[in-house]
Amino acid sequence: MLTKLLPATVATAEATADPADVFLYPEEEALISSAVPKRRLEFGTVRWCARRAMESLGLPPAAVVPGHRGAPQWAPSVVGSMTHCAGFRGVALARSADFAAVGIDAETNTVLPEGVLESIALPRELRRTRELARAEPEIAWDRLLFSIKEAVYKTWFPLTGQELDFTDALVGIDATQETFHARLLPDPGSLSPAGPTSFSGRWSARDGVLLSAIAVPAARPVAAGARERRSAPRVVHAGSAR
Repeated sequence: MLTKLLPATVATAEATADPADVFLYPEEEALISSAVPKRRLEFGTVRWCARRAMESLGLPPAAVVPGHRGAPQWAPSVVGSMTHCAGFRGVALARSADFAAVGIDAETNTVLPEGVLESIALPRELRRTRELARAEPEIAWDRLLFSIKEAVYKTWFPLTGQELDFTDALVGIDATQETFHARLLPDPGSLSPAGPTSFSGRWSARDGVLLSAIAVPAARPVAAGARERRSAPRVVHAGSAR
């Protein structure tokens, strides 16, 4: 499912069931030594997916441990995101030369608990979510909004190290094209200069799972000749000015 939401140069791996006897590195095993079986399964399977995605990129397998705020720590040449929910585990990885950040989130296609939507949605989002729910009740649009905002956070935080609240991003969902756009609302002067102020992505609702995905292309260096042309002063010849 992830391959349909992300560019072909992003390596993805996913699982809808937990394979037996997943290998964990000692530093990973230490993180879940006292975890309940459910947590051990989702933790292990999503790392199994991560190793498959690494292989797709031609990288050696490596441990994946959480850093600040739980963000997974990748090799310096890699950006990526992990997600899991009931019935789905997934990873998306890309080379940092190609993408500045990747963010994915999976949620079950079930309505949010009472009161949660009102705590995460802005008034415009609240109206749009209710409209969509009336038109297409088979999709939990409130949970999809939650998923999109999670994907925005997973993209933003590794880029900037700054946190976002749910109400810091205004999300517009295109139900026909299965796309979305998110615009950050804080004063741009208060945001990290390294981070974008808007994100575009794709979503899907399949087999009881809602998925949201964002891939931010890496900034391309300007060629030396282009820099020279851009910085060259404009010459106005005598007699040409009016």
